[in-house]
Amino acid sequence: MKRREFLQSSLATLLLPVAWHAQAQGQTFVTILTGGTSGVYYPLGVALSQVVGQVLPNAKVNVQATKASAENLNLLAKGRGEVAFTLGDTFAYAWSGDAEAGFPTPLKQLRTLAAIYPNYIQIVASKDSGIRSLTDLKGKRVAVGAPRSGTEINARTIFQAAGFSYAELGKVEYVSFGESVELMKNRQLDATLISAGLGVAAVRDLGAALPIVLVPVPEAVVAKIGNPVFQPETIPAGTYEGQSEPVSTVAIRNYLATHDGVAEDLVYAITKALFEHLEALVAAHSAAKGVQLERAAENPPAPLHPGAARYYRERGVLR
Repeated sequence: MKRREFLQSSLATLLLPVAWHAQAQGQTFVTILTGGTSGVYYPLGVALSQVVGQVLPNAKVNVQATKASAENLNLLAKGRGEVAFTLGDTFAYAWSGDAEAGFPTPLKQLRTLAAIYPNYIQIVASKDSGIRSLTDLKGKRVAVGAPRSGTEINARTIFQAAGFSYAELGKVEYVSFGESVELMKNRQLDATLISAGLGVAAVRDLGAALPIVLVPVPEAVVAKIGNPVFQPETIPAGTYEGQSEPVSTVAIRNYLATHDGVAEDLVYAITKALFEHLEALVAAHSAAKGVQLERAAENPPAPLHPGAARYYRERGVLR
């Protein structure tokens, strides 16, 4: 069966809720919740499913395309998946309970499997807009991502730390990266906020069409967020056309999440497969170059799953 046909077949299977269990035949079922097929989570999820399948030959590992972070965590809490990709701040909101982020009650079933690669907040403005700082966004037309997406949650958090809200923007557009770039090309938008790895194709495309500037997020603003999953970072000079200087920003680490109903031995095997076959994920998407075993147990938004903790102790990265 061709790879595409296999993936389509796997996705069709996931229309039914699937929980991990061992059947009489000894087969293990694992569902990996990712994101949209055009994003980063999905190809990494496919690669992870393949390495897990290699180390657990009796396992049936499926990959599910979703709306990403918030949906993934809610599905995990319902037992409709074993592993999920998520942004760290969304994960923290799910654990503590945040209705505005899509979690009216705390999801205390959730557990952390691993911290993986960082997303960089990239606030891109047209040069003609006059926007050079966060406060310059006031009164302007700004895209913040789809409602309650990881990007949009990031936007609200950063603007609040900078001392203003959506109400002070001239217009708020809840659109995807690609849509926001098209609006900027047509002069219907002044700026867009993107949460992703560096070198986003949509931003490169925009920079080739019109002069752009990257708006810095000062370290003082990052400190006001008061959440350890947000860390100061720098977008290196030359990342995008016309960007001659490095730009300060904030990065939010992505995580792999699981839940307390998943067996310790299974999570241990998945964690081991991830870090001992990391080259397979890097081959699937360059963002996986940011995955580091030394940082995998750092600042977990929910408690580490015992299976993951066992692996990290064996490798000496957790005491």
